[in-house]
Amino acid sequence: MRHSLSLAILALLAVVYTLYFGRAFFIPIFFAFELNFLLSPAIRWTRRVLHLPAALTAGVLILALAGGLGLGVYELAAPAQGWLTSAPATLKQAGDKLHKIMKPMEQVSRTAEQMDKVTSVSGSGTPTRTVVVAGPSLGSRFFGTTQSIIGALLEVLVLLFFLLAAGDLFLQKTIKVATGAASQRTAIEVARQIEASISRYLVTSALLNLAEGAVFTGIMYLLKMPNPFLWGALVTCLEFIPYIGALTLVAILTIASLTVFDNVGHALIVPGSFVALNLIQGNLIGPMVMGHRLSLNPVAIFIGVAFWWEIWGIAGAFIAVPMLASLKIVCDHVEWLSGVGEFLGQRDADERRIAVRPATT
Repeated sequence: MRHSLSLAILALLAVVYTLYFGRAFFIPIFFAFELNFLLSPAIRWTRRVLHLPAALTAGVLILALAGGLGLGVYELAAPAQGWLTSAPATLKQAGDKLHKIMKPMEQVSRTAEQMDKVTSVSGSGTPTRTVVVAGPSLGSRFFGTTQSIIGALLEVLVLLFFLLAAGDLFLQKTIKVATGAASQRTAIEVARQIEASISRYLVTSALLNLAEGAVFTGIMYLLKMPNPFLWGALVTCLEFIPYIGALTLVAILTIASLTVFDNVGHALIVPGSFVALNLIQGNLIGPMVMGHRLSLNPVAIFIGVAFWWEIWGIAGAFIAVPMLASLKIVCDHVEWLSGVGEFLGQRDADERRIAVRPATT
């Protein structure tokens, strides 16, 4: 038992290290498979109803996707570049205004520094040298180089075309190599559930995020915030990342608004309006539209996003929820992984009653 557990831990660590060091290879593949889950129902519909070849439909969808992405990047590149270019001055200006807001805390900081000087042990008087290791810049951390981004996008689009044109090829191969009728039925059920779950989640999330981005664009226009379409697009994109995306947006909007408006109260309305809109979407509109499509509990989602953020950065955070949902579906259909699937799932009404009853008796 102990030997098997050790082997399992070593295998898990090997997989994690492989995913980390091979992220340049794996990220485009995972994105292509995720988009394949999203677009496969459309391919099957056109082939069944319109009798169009899968390769033709896939080519049209890929061209439309590439064209829409290129147009969006072209329209937003100039304001985004201008904002990033002025980022150092923007951060300094925002820091000065935040310093005024945090002024009451300065006395506490001075007291802490004085206590640190009193309790520190003086050395020989020889100044110590500090070695500063420069890490990657913020832009390279999140987006990487332009060449790597273009190369990854091309790889995603080409692989996505072949996946869509192939149709159910991989599912058919999986059924063919599966031993026994039960294994074949399980493979078909898992594949269909993953495709349906990921497709519904991505479509619904995209529609909700587009609506939220459009509303926020109007709010930014009313608040006289420059480049309102840029902030609306940023909301649409980062809202695909649970929790971390919203926190990042609040920080960015706070810094940007403090540099635009002289009045601090007016500036804080910008991130405050996003927080209010996000709460409405996340607690009222989102649950009504999404329901319990993925059946994942919030703790599992947060841990999954944090894990993939650490492994693959922002790209991993984008695809963390679909990957977690796929893992749960697989665990629910594999007996020796059913415990993992149970921990990933939400708590049902019976579990809630069992947990509450002892406290109320």
